[in-house]
Amino acid sequence: MEDLLDAAVRLVAIPSTADRPERLREALDLVADRVGPGFTVQRFSSGGKPSALLYAAGTRPAFRVMLNAHLDVVPAPEEQFRPVVRDGRLYGRGAQDMKVAALVMADVFRTLAREVPYPLGLQLVTDEEVGGYDGTGHQLDQGVTAGFVVIGEQSRLRVVTESKGILQVRLHATGTAAHAAYPWLGDNAVLRLTAALGRVLDRYPVPAAEAWATTVTVARVETGNRAVNQVPADATAWLDIRFPAGDASLAGRDVADIAAHLRELAGVEVSVDSLGAPHHADPGSSEVLALQAAARDAGYPGDLLRKHGAADGRFYSARGIDAVIFGPGGDGQHGPDEYADLATVEPYRAALSAFLRAVR
Repeated sequence: MEDLLDAAVRLVAIPSTADRPERLREALDLVADRVGPGFTVQRFSSGGKPSALLYAAGTRPAFRVMLNAHLDVVPAPEEQFRPVVRDGRLYGRGAQDMKVAALVMADVFRTLAREVPYPLGLQLVTDEEVGGYDGTGHQLDQGVTAGFVVIGEQSRLRVVTESKGILQVRLHATGTAAHAAYPWLGDNAVLRLTAALGRVLDRYPVPAAEAWATTVTVARVETGNRAVNQVPADATAWLDIRFPAGDASLAGRDVADIAAHLRELAGVEVSVDSLGAPHHADPGSSEVLALQAAARDAGYPGDLLRKHGAADGRFYSARGIDAVIFGPGGDGQHGPDEYADLATVEPYRAALSAFLRAVR
């Protein structure tokens, strides 16, 4: 545990954000190097984002099980890249999401990749926080495949078999510029946009508490207007939409259908920037049942869990491959007090190891 914690402190200290490609490579190299010699390390690059696939030496197989970890993090103030260990917790950006889990996966892979009677892979990517298309998505496009996938995002040893889809769109309103002293001579695009946002939020209101329902977050609103004494002629809003498989207006629809739906709802122009389908794995599969049993043997209930956030499992799910999230505990992801719960690390290692030994 002391050795892993030392590595975790060094890894969390790397500000591996999307705009720092050299630090993405540094984080990737740290985890790949931890696995050590004697394994094939296949390197990939797409869109400036490096990734790697590790397996026992030889020709790349169709993996029976794939362990998947991302090493990129969302931006944070520099002090969050100075990790602190306190009260059984490791604080810092990426400690929970998901650098500690990545190191455990690397250790388990190193120990078991030659022991288990099937091909085991370790997939390390650096772009999950910005969509995953150049990491997990790119590797699958290059022919990487697996029978079952474990993603080490935090779950406190619960098994996540369902996640929401993700949709990122822009609403764009246009109007007519005019002098602010004579607003009746213009058409205020900001007011058009806010009315459109109101219609969208009427259809998808912000829940008062946790709910398995579609949510819309207005992330940013901008106008090209820079003068105070002018009626703005354009305005754009960026939306982050998370939707379950049960939302028939979004799930199972292509980009054109979704844009048409939102355009009719909002009454302004819509651009779809990215679309990721909801993720689902069979909760009754032998692999899920084995993971639950391993979690219980490690002292945790191993309950099934649904996650509101999207993860790279959706790339596998879209290809008919079951992928689950199974990771250690922690809290505060993407926030100022993010931490990994160190008390869950050894049980997680034990459960993950027991599961891999149980797979046939």
